[in-house]
Parts: sequence; C-alpha cells; structure tokens
Amino acid sequence: MTRGIFLAGNESALSRAIEAEAENRAEQYAVALIPNRFSGTLTANTVSRENEKRLLLEWNPSSPISARTLVIAAENRLEHIDEAVLFCSPPSIRCSAAGLPLSDVEIMINDNIRGWFFLVRELAAVFSSRKHGTLALVYQDAGTDSRKDDMVNILGPSSLASFRAFMQGLLAAARNESYITTGFSASSASGKESAFAAFIFKNLDKGSKQNNGKHNKFGIFNSLKFGLK
Repeated sequence: MTRGIFLAGNESALSRAIEAEAENRAEQYAVALIPNRFSGTLTANTVSRENEKRLLLEWNPSSPISARTLVIAAENRLEHIDEAVLFCSPPSIRCSAAGLPLSDVEIMINDNIRGWFFLVRELAAVFSSRKHGTLALVYQDAGTDSRKDDMVNILGPSSLASFRAFMQGLLAAARNESYITTGFSASSASGKESAFAAFIFKNLDKGSKQNNGKHNKFGIFNSLKFGLK
C-alpha cells in the first residue's frame, strides 16, 4: 500500500523543505497552499514547481465547504490519507496600526486562522472514521531581526499565536482520539528549514503511538544531527 501524504499551509522556505521530504517518501503526495490575497507588494505563491509526484490541489481556507472538498479530493487522488502535515508560516505584513488595510485583516483571519479549524475538522472526521492516521501540526517562530525604525509585523504573529494555541489544544485532547496527533516547532529555523523538515519526517516515519500528543521541539542538537542531510 502506498503512503498517502497530504500537506497544507503557507508557501515558504519551510513548505518547500517539507515537500522535498514528502517527495522522497511517496509515489505521489498532495499539497494545498494558502493563496496569497494580501494587498501591497507581497509576491504570489510559487506554484510552478510541478513534478510527477506533486498533486497541487485548490483550497479556499475561508470556506468550510472548500475544506471538505479539499480532503475528499486528496483522498480520491491519493486513495487514502495516512499523514496530514499542516504547516503555519504566515506572511509578514509590516505597517502602522493606523495604516493597516482592513481587507488584509479579514484575509488573515479568514485564511490563516479560521481556515485551520475548518481543515482540521474534516481531517479529524476522516481519521476518526478510519481509526487510523496521523495529524501533524508544524510551525516555526518568526525571527526578531527587525530594526527599531522598521514597521512592525502586526498580523503575522497574531495568526501564528492562534495556530500555536490550537495545536496545544489538539495535543491535549489527543489521548481521547483513535488517531495520532503530534506537533513540531522550531524557535529559530531560518536557514535550517531542510534540517527541520528532515526532523519532522524522521519522527513521522516511526509511526509510533508514543508520539501521540507530543510536542516535538527542534533545537540546536537536532539542527546539527539533520543538517548534513
């Protein structure tokens, strides 16, 4: 039986590293990226990296119907979902509070906060029905390298904080579920995304129930261990 790997989240250096690990482990994998609909000079998602293993699926995170359609599409294309890896790397929106575009506030809340709740609900329903599966939630803390005269990233950290709290709640409830829920975080993985992604999948490869409800933290030791990959 082939390994069904489903990935979803923000387009970023981390997402590309996670995709590379998935590509090494499955005949095909499915990925859904949060669309970049913000105003300003943000670049669009990079979706031109097509290959024979990558199944790119459409997703409107603000819609609960889209979440259900997405999971059904992933199951149909992969035949089954064994592992769902959700990665949160919200875009940086730097501006003053007075200059914050109202449309960007709605987009961040709908796509990068509400969307996770909708998607996890649908994945949990599938895993609960099958009494099998792994739900992995991944995030890396944003860097603090901005100068005092730089505009502050107001929306991104708020979205990340919501995802972090959601993950902690899911991990706390994991013991009551028939599937595995696990979390991964890195306090500072900038430039080490490949090592972080390798750390994530080395843990997922084990498929151990001992990982259920566990928050796996990527640190200096892990960076050295997996950095040579």
